[in-house]
Amino acid sequence: MDSSTFAQILQIAFDKRVSDIHFEVGDPPMFRARGHLIRSKLSNLTTKDTEFVASTVMEQHNRKLPEDMKEFDTSYTLTNVGRFRVSIFRQRGNIGVVMRTIPHSIASFEELKLPPVLGKISQASNGLVLVSGPTGNGKSTTLASMIKFINDTFQYNIITIEDPIEFLFTSSKSCVIQREIGIDTDTFSGAVRAAMRMNPDVIMVGEMRDLDTIDSCIKAAETGHLVFSTLHTHNAASTINRIVGYFPPDSQENVRHRLADIIVATVSIRLVRNKSDEGLIPVLEIMSATNTIKACIRDNHLEEIEQYIEKGRDEYHMQSMDQHLVQLCKDDVISLEEAKRISRSTDLERKLMYS
Repeated sequence: MDSSTFAQILQIAFDKRVSDIHFEVGDPPMFRARGHLIRSKLSNLTTKDTEFVASTVMEQHNRKLPEDMKEFDTSYTLTNVGRFRVSIFRQRGNIGVVMRTIPHSIASFEELKLPPVLGKISQASNGLVLVSGPTGNGKSTTLASMIKFINDTFQYNIITIEDPIEFLFTSSKSCVIQREIGIDTDTFSGAVRAAMRMNPDVIMVGEMRDLDTIDSCIKAAETGHLVFSTLHTHNAASTINRIVGYFPPDSQENVRHRLADIIVATVSIRLVRNKSDEGLIPVLEIMSATNTIKACIRDNHLEEIEQYIEKGRDEYHMQSMDQHLVQLCKDDVISLEEAKRISRSTDLERKLMYS
């Protein structure tokens, strides 16, 4: 591996619109495209090859690859090509690298096939908005699109805290300040507390990873700011349950009340293959915090949230994941098999029959 070959591989990734590139010892470089992992026709990578890739990435940040490194997240920019989110790790004693392509521009809701109600959610004056879903299913892209909407619509001070910075924002009507963990600040929780002294209207926290970060985000929302963040959960109920579960048992009831007071919405996202298998489209559960849903959170009746989401489709533009899957099946966009693969319920076919 040399600099020219590495640059060519990254160029191919952007040209072919792949989402991820894998560099692992014993395999050729691999690309994830339309949800499938594809082996390239290049030679199998050696230990020196993957170490070269990792070192090249680290050098852009004026760092050397530590001999005792276990894992490290950062970013990489290839001039005139694009940016990448990079995960460097060690497996079986060797260095491995996975690079995720970051699009040149931040897409709108319409371009991403996201529902317009996300714009309404983004107009909240304060509170907590959470985007959830598995890794690689569009949380960061969705969050970036919501921040773009705010940036283009309001005269706000927006502060993002990320590890690493992914999408680069240019201030539009708003002022956007972007801070990266490890470079501009040490921790998410510390950066959130610092943001409170920076005259913010909107604070975007890349991920809620620990109790301190979660508590800091809740406090920021309680003091009148609009806070966005992400979690690796699959729906609204599991998102609330995950947050509450970070706190000691004797304080969980209080946390449920605090959440009920500040929650604006949760957006849970999965990417599914369309019927032609030529692309991925988003499927979303959208929960808006109605009085009924807030009561479910306060009283710990989380199992009832989905039914209220489904009942609120017309009035509040909410939808469950199953409702969206059924609609996509009826519109002949995705196959029933793909819908059943994503759905967590056992009666999806019945819902399709009676919809």
